[in-house]
Amino acid sequence: MAPEIWSLFILISLFLFRKGQASSSLKNPILSRLRRAPESKEESKKCSYTFLVPEQKITGPICAARGYSTDKDRVTRLDVAAVRDLLSKQRREMETLKLVVDVDGNLVNEMKLLRKESRNMNSRVTQLYMQLLHEIIRKRDNSLELAQLETRILNATADSMRLASRYRDLEAKFAAMSAVVNNQSVVIGALEERCMQVYSGRHDHPPLGPPLVQVVPENIPVKVAPFTNEIQSDNTQRLARERGSRSGPSPTSETLEVKQPPQRNFSAEGPFRDCLEAQDAGHITSGMYLIKPDEAERPLQVWCEQDIDNGGWTIIQSRKDGSVNFFRNWENYKSGFGNIDGEYWLGLEGIYRLGRQGDYKLLVELLDWMDKKVYAQYDSFHLEPESEGYRLRVGVYQGNAGDSLASHNGKQFTTLDRDKDAFSGNCAHFHKGGWWYNSCGQANLNGVWYTGGVYRSKFQDGIFWADYGGGFYSMKSVRMMIRPID
Repeated sequence: MAPEIWSLFILISLFLFRKGQASSSLKNPILSRLRRAPESKEESKKCSYTFLVPEQKITGPICAARGYSTDKDRVTRLDVAAVRDLLSKQRREMETLKLVVDVDGNLVNEMKLLRKESRNMNSRVTQLYMQLLHEIIRKRDNSLELAQLETRILNATADSMRLASRYRDLEAKFAAMSAVVNNQSVVIGALEERCMQVYSGRHDHPPLGPPLVQVVPENIPVKVAPFTNEIQSDNTQRLARERGSRSGPSPTSETLEVKQPPQRNFSAEGPFRDCLEAQDAGHITSGMYLIKPDEAERPLQVWCEQDIDNGGWTIIQSRKDGSVNFFRNWENYKSGFGNIDGEYWLGLEGIYRLGRQGDYKLLVELLDWMDKKVYAQYDSFHLEPESEGYRLRVGVYQGNAGDSLASHNGKQFTTLDRDKDAFSGNCAHFHKGGWWYNSCGQANLNGVWYTGGVYRSKFQDGIFWADYGGGFYSMKSVRMMIRPID
């Protein structure tokens, strides 16, 4: 059997199988006849076909059709081709849909990323908003603080104006008091003259003042200023202060006046035995320190000089501007007085306690009105106790100022109310200060601070060092300092 006939037979069989219209059952397993009953006269006239099929095992129904059929449900090659085209088209659409799905997946991922970025941006915007809010609050607080500061400035300005008014009132009162003091000075001078007249009427030889210094100094400051008897300081016109003259206030029992120096020159550590111990502890800056010598009852505030001759010097006396009155009584010189960062006297008892700790040396620093600095150094220094009148003991001299302390060595300390000198009168009265007077002596570093150098006075009562400038040349500044012997 030809392949075309076999294929046609199979198609017809499938068609009949689907419709359930097999014409008859096979009588012979080898031969099969397929007949269709005529439906009309026209169909009865059509030819019928008989197919001879080789003997074989039949596994399914075999149907045969008579004549040419025009059934609409017949499967043709065109139907198969159409089905294949449809399948291809659907396959292409599926591939297109797959691409679309992939693209949509990417879009979904991008949307997720955009949502995440959006959330991050929202968080950042919230953070910026909070920062802006805090900044606004801070600005408002600053404005409030500024308003408060302005109010405080206005209050301080009002206070300063009130203080200025009070200061002007005080200046007027000081001028009035100065006039009274001048009048009292005239009266005191007249009374002194009267006393001298009365005394001369009772005695043949009235007491005279101490002998003037006759030493011709080796070094005389050149370009000496004109004679003056004014007692000045840098702040004479601004501050009312005590003056070390006969018209000044009488000696009082005030104790050491401590004036706080600037913070950079102050150390709250300690107390130390002396300034050398403070230097050994790492304090290499000159300034105010707290010391407590052995056997001392209370600590002392002193100025430590750490910039001269390797430092470690304890300042026991300082004169620089005449701001402190040195014409005082015994108790004042014993306990000390003045301003630590200005003019002051450490105190005889404190100096005595310092000297008892060991072997000390003394350095006297002098500055004239030409700003030339000279010095006198003694290789040993100490004081004897109060029972001995704080007697002065100094060693061998060296320096370029001259040895004007030799005549005072071994002498007791003299004040206006305790006369320990070798003169018939009181040297403290004539020299206007306290010192280790002899009769009366070649040095008077606690005398009256005169401006200009050479001064004019009835007695030699300036701050003089006889071997440098003579008895009528008052130094611009002077310092006495001690340090343990190396």
